[in-house]
Amino acid sequence: MLAAVMIQKDTIILWNRQVGPTYFHMGLSCTEGFETAIPGQFVTLRANRQQTPLLRRPFSIHRLIRENNSVRGVEILYRAVGTCTRHLSTLVKGDRVNILGPLGNGFPTSNIGRSYLVAGGIGVAPMIFLAETLQKTRTEPSGDIMFLGGRTKEDLLCTDEFQRAGMSVQLSTDDGSLGYKGLVTDLLEKAVATKRPDWIFACGPMPMLKTVARFAQSNHIPCQVSIETLMACGLGVCLGCAMDDNKVTEKYRHVCIDGPVFDAATLTFPS
Repeated sequence: MLAAVMIQKDTIILWNRQVGPTYFHMGLSCTEGFETAIPGQFVTLRANRQQTPLLRRPFSIHRLIRENNSVRGVEILYRAVGTCTRHLSTLVKGDRVNILGPLGNGFPTSNIGRSYLVAGGIGVAPMIFLAETLQKTRTEPSGDIMFLGGRTKEDLLCTDEFQRAGMSVQLSTDDGSLGYKGLVTDLLEKAVATKRPDWIFACGPMPMLKTVARFAQSNHIPCQVSIETLMACGLGVCLGCAMDDNKVTEKYRHVCIDGPVFDAATLTFPS
């Protein structure tokens, strides 16, 4: 189901900061439409005067900008890797982009218990919003852990923010430049062997999500995953973001309207 409230409008860029070799953090002024946004939902953006590509691009809601208990805007965290995101990275404070959102379905956040969050690379983008929302529900420490992995140390973002949200942080890199040398899922498996969580939440590359989903299912731990994929419309019209579903008659579900967050046990991951 789509969010109950959805807006499309031009919005002003508040900041667009480089936070890594290819990573950028953007703030957008938007004083209406996002009060009901939940972690895991996304927006689609199109820069004004942008000629190519013609299609909008999806970005997870990284965090809501709040002022005096009101939502004043949204933040996105993105990696400049293609034509659209490289163009976004050149925009500055005062430039305008067109925003559509909030879109899709998000993570559950009520009565969750101990949570282990797993992110790979730019999959960290929706996890700050989730971590901060979970923190608001806690009346006492719950033992939440953030497992963050990347190819190198430059791919590990937001560690301080997760710690401020009350989470222990465990890091891994493929090259061993920071934290554990190896897969982030190795850290998850070791932690579960010591203390089981009530939930696992994950976002990142498809191979990582496949490993997390299979591990969670084999250990009978509820698991929700946020799927990253290209979307042409974000509204379920083009049907271009299909995922195999092993629990429904139609066989396919669509990331933009049925997700991007799914119960991992219901998905058939690509080989």
